[in-house]
Amino acid sequence: MIDKSEVPKGRQILWQVDETAGFESSWIDLDGLRLHAEGRSVGQLPEPYWVTYTLDTDEHAVTTRLQVTSVTATDHRTLDLRRDGDTWSVDGVPRPDLADARDCDLACSPLTNTMPIIRTGLHQHPGIADFLMAFVEVPSMRVIPSKQTYTHLTTTEDGAQVRYAAGSFTSDLQIDTDGLVVVYPTLGHRVSPTTTVTEGERQRGPGSARPGA
Repeated sequence: MIDKSEVPKGRQILWQVDETAGFESSWIDLDGLRLHAEGRSVGQLPEPYWVTYTLDTDEHAVTTRLQVTSVTATDHRTLDLRRDGDTWSVDGVPRPDLADARDCDLACSPLTNTMPIIRTGLHQHPGIADFLMAFVEVPSMRVIPSKQTYTHLTTTEDGAQVRYAAGSFTSDLQIDTDGLVVVYPTLGHRVSPTTTVTEGERQRGPGSARPGA
């Protein structure tokens, strides 16, 4: 019997992640600014890896916990990143260097751009905001502070264009009306749930237990 308490809620989004020659899929439950997400990603660069994660925020889109498992051909690592007030911990060890951070940022994950954008409303109106992130390297699971800036460039019919900047790197993200990434130039883009395969072809194809029946 299925335990319904363990069934993901919300919408599922799939991104093709060009930077890692891989993909990310996440079930996203967004209630106001409170976010819960359960995701899986697979990449081939900088080395082949699998990552699974669970992300939770409070009612202000501030990270409360990120749990990650990373698997490579030679290694298996886990991460338990938590924030309680202004106190961050990594696997139970306090990290005072992250005290000013409000968000986690999982490397090469379009999902974790969402929290700073929706908390500041940059997907809805003009503005610019600076952040310190608890940046999680993949697949090493190393956590380091990262200074980033988000700038609302323009409102679009489907959401907004928001510029991301960190160090000398910038990229103009296409964001939907919920503050979720649609296109992140150089990183990746959302995969539309459409196909050229017809319903009849699907029923007669290899996805059927009885092709052609």
